[in-house]
Amino acid sequence: MKPTDSKSTDTQTITTPPNKKRSKPSSKIRRRLKDAEPSPFTIDGLSHDGRGVAVYGNGFDEKDGHVADKHGKKVFVSFALPGESALVKLTNSRASFEAGDAVSITANPNPERTEPPCPHFGVCGGCNLQHWQPDGQINFKQSVLAEMLVHQADVAPDTWLAPVVGDRLGYRTKARLGVRYVTKKETALVGFRERSSNFLAELNECHILDPRIGFEIENLKALISTLESRDKIAQLELAMGEEIPELPDGDQPVALIVRNLAPLSDADVDKLKVFFAERHWQLYLQSKGADSIQRIALTNDDDMSQQFGRLYYQLPEFDLTYEFIPTDFTQVNLSVNRQMTKLACDLLDLKAGERVLDLFSGLGNFSLPLARLVGDTGSVVGVEGSDAMTARAADNARRNGINNTAFYSQDLTHDCSDQPWANQGFDALLIDPPRSGAWEIMQYLPKFNADRIVYVSCNPATLARDTKALLEQGYRLTHAGVMDMFCHTGHVESIARFEKVAI
Repeated sequence: MKPTDSKSTDTQTITTPPNKKRSKPSSKIRRRLKDAEPSPFTIDGLSHDGRGVAVYGNGFDEKDGHVADKHGKKVFVSFALPGESALVKLTNSRASFEAGDAVSITANPNPERTEPPCPHFGVCGGCNLQHWQPDGQINFKQSVLAEMLVHQADVAPDTWLAPVVGDRLGYRTKARLGVRYVTKKETALVGFRERSSNFLAELNECHILDPRIGFEIENLKALISTLESRDKIAQLELAMGEEIPELPDGDQPVALIVRNLAPLSDADVDKLKVFFAERHWQLYLQSKGADSIQRIALTNDDDMSQQFGRLYYQLPEFDLTYEFIPTDFTQVNLSVNRQMTKLACDLLDLKAGERVLDLFSGLGNFSLPLARLVGDTGSVVGVEGSDAMTARAADNARRNGINNTAFYSQDLTHDCSDQPWANQGFDALLIDPPRSGAWEIMQYLPKFNADRIVYVSCNPATLARDTKALLEQGYRLTHAGVMDMFCHTGHVESIARFEKVAI
């Protein structure tokens, strides 16, 4: 951070966004906060999303803006870390709390504070923790998981796992970017929304997106600005795979779906085709729902027999190559995914001949490594709610020469333990649910009778809730840890292992 006063290097300036509407306080409150001067606070701790927490009256009095009737009221401060003294510009005021941004650090900068790598940090809502060294971020996330487990399940694991760390910049291979043409500026905006706002951030680059897109934002803006339908482009959905030289030339590793609110002219389509062909990207147009997505041929050699081209990623540890299409769910951080799949397999400690159940199996991200480990005498059953993803998983098994898997499409919010595939008993179980967790499954999970369970979670609150249910059903929490899937954001990805307690 750079000092704002050459006479005092203890004061550090933090780039913050303009005073725009954030979390919808009333117009009267917004006017009052906009005109108010920043107030000093001491940061005592952190909220679960990584914001600093300060308290009115803690070391300050009325002359500092800490009036007596506010003493004890909490303030959530973006861009602040524990122990720091900060000047805080308030952006929201509620009866029970206030929120604001640290505009400068006046004393005691936290030793884990660092210079944000992205010039748009503070305005863009794509990430919120770039002011914090990545190791500090992930250690904090582990503390959040620990607190959730104690609070909701009154438990700590027998062993804390070392955090899983991968690429921390340029890692994101899936995203939806907003698009808006601003007539007054005669330019298009492309990117994430501003923090706590519906406005699009004015970005020229993005340091958490894969560089193949993150450093093409200016060119995308320039392209869209030249289109006749520039005010009818609403969104870009991007998906990227790995560059694998031995795969067909027609399956390019970058795909963008252009959401167009009105039909594009031939001239506009030609401009898009030239731009995408130069970069060897797959181009799609989407005029309505998902069924309207149409791939656009860039050359006469493009294979248009299928609605989608293919993307690929690999798990070299298991000699696996996965095929997927741009609209499929995949993990956004490929470097973390490789470590995560190996860790999950290690925690299950599988032996040849064992039977494994993989719930929320997707395109087989975990199922296929598990199948490699149990061998031809074992088997893996994958269950997923999407017919399309179930079919993709089966295709990936065939492409990789795996014959000991079976995949089923099933609504996992209802008891499916009476299905034929579920009645054969399992030695181990892997669960990788959405943010809402696997609460419905917890109710009938004992019927699977698995000795070992690995739970991969993208929400520590629902993992902690489901952990309590597993403990009540006779399991012990043996291992837990966090994974740096979404570095520089408040998202906490975690993994836990449970073992049936011998009676």
